[in-house]
Amino acid sequence: MTDSQLSSRAARATTWVVLLVCACGVLAFWWAKGRPVDLPDAVSPRISCVSYAPFRLPGESPTKPGAMVTPERIDADLKALSTRFDCVRTYAMAQGLAAVPEIAARHGMKVIMGVWIGRDLISNESEIKLAIEAAHKYQGTLRGIVVGNEVLLRGEQSEKALAAYIERVRNATTVPVTYADVWEFWLAHPALASSVSYVTVHILPYWEDDPVPPEEAIEHVGQVYQRVKNTFPDKQVMIGETGWPSAGFPRRKASASLVNEARYIREFLNYAATVDMPYNLIETFDQPWKRALEGTPGGYWGIFTVDDKPKFPMQGPVVEVEHWWGGWLSAGAGALLMLATAGWWRVRRRAAAFGISALAGIATGGALAAHGRLLWVACQNEVEWTAGVLFAAFGLFTAVCITRAIAQRIGEGRDTIDSFKRQRFAWLFMLSLYGLLLVFDGRYRDFPVALFILPAVGFALLALLRTSAAMPMLEERMMAAWLPLLGLVVVFQQGGVNATAWLWGGVNVLLAMAVFIQWRTARTQARLAQHAHQQGERA
Repeated sequence: MTDSQLSSRAARATTWVVLLVCACGVLAFWWAKGRPVDLPDAVSPRISCVSYAPFRLPGESPTKPGAMVTPERIDADLKALSTRFDCVRTYAMAQGLAAVPEIAARHGMKVIMGVWIGRDLISNESEIKLAIEAAHKYQGTLRGIVVGNEVLLRGEQSEKALAAYIERVRNATTVPVTYADVWEFWLAHPALASSVSYVTVHILPYWEDDPVPPEEAIEHVGQVYQRVKNTFPDKQVMIGETGWPSAGFPRRKASASLVNEARYIREFLNYAATVDMPYNLIETFDQPWKRALEGTPGGYWGIFTVDDKPKFPMQGPVVEVEHWWGGWLSAGAGALLMLATAGWWRVRRRAAAFGISALAGIATGGALAAHGRLLWVACQNEVEWTAGVLFAAFGLFTAVCITRAIAQRIGEGRDTIDSFKRQRFAWLFMLSLYGLLLVFDGRYRDFPVALFILPAVGFALLALLRTSAAMPMLEERMMAAWLPLLGLVVVFQQGGVNATAWLWGGVNVLLAMAVFIQWRTARTQARLAQHAHQQGERA
């Protein structure tokens, strides 16, 4: 048996193993998403206080000029929330939210009333005027007034200007007045404590500069809370925001998922019940508009969906994806599609081509289902949906073409690979571009691993199977050279502990390998041809 035959046999065996692993991997992925996860029960389903923003319907956003919520909407919301919560925290007085204290009083709820302070001085004055009027009318309903939310974090006012706003409201009412910001900014501006009745800090383990995994999050909250109390021993300290997103990209070991949100909320409520710690959870409803500011996780901090449905129970197991079997259905549909389009019945080894097509189809269908789930949680408008669906269609088209080529190669030893140059170049370009965005502007970007893994694996297998090859274009070689570097940088940025980042790096390496393997094959083929030519001249 020749070296070429041994190499060909090893390539075919590798192809079978890789496709089997991919097919089993996507089936296992969806199966795992549907397994109930045992979590500690919450000590009580009732929550002391929760952030309330009514802007949850399609197209709604407080950032839009003229945005307004009717008293009827607020009344319907608070009537439902009163059965679950004792108190709501608001963030502004404008856009109809000034009606919250009056409506909350009718439903027996308390309010931590927010006053939005930003760069617009005229708007700030209006907010303060409305807040003082409400404080005089509904003093018994208000637990406190929050003058400014993360203003220092956003850099929209100086500490001195912010203190002046706080003191104006504090001097005009007997309701306790505070300011809310992430805990690091309170430690950086300790003098501001002299202007408030109590200190309100935000502790969000997922968003920390050094993200905290859910298993360690409650311990982290307790340590930070104690640190802030030690810094301000003469002030009561309240946690103004804490919570966990149910969807979005992982940040190091902090994974945004439904199970992790349920774990965090339950464990936090149990912890809060054992200590003297006033708190407010973020937030009542998912807020889709926040995805434009904070990426996918920004829209999924709600305890309830946009349709006012609980996202998870407070007792018993929690399932990440209730309809997980949809991933298996998609995998089955992918297998049928590949069998219908790969042309396996036209080759000599039909059983082999049949198996290759089925395995590739299962992997393709399951991966595209995962990409579809990403689109479902991440897309904000028609443009993003259109782009996402078009990329998925291109991915499916590429997968069908590659599967057919692999089936023909294994079924009858025929190379039909040179026709994929343009497709491979397109995927190299898209992966390189998105990789640059992840490296230089990646804080709020998702990892579309499920989309890019299809061409990455497929082109690598094609390059491995081919017996002859043309030299890859210079542009392809350049992109293949920097793709592994981009992937490595993303892994490094995620502290080397993010499994999704490692998978993303692997996708980069695989697609680069497809080019390098072809490059090596072409050079070897050229040397053999040159050697044969020299031998012919000697003869």
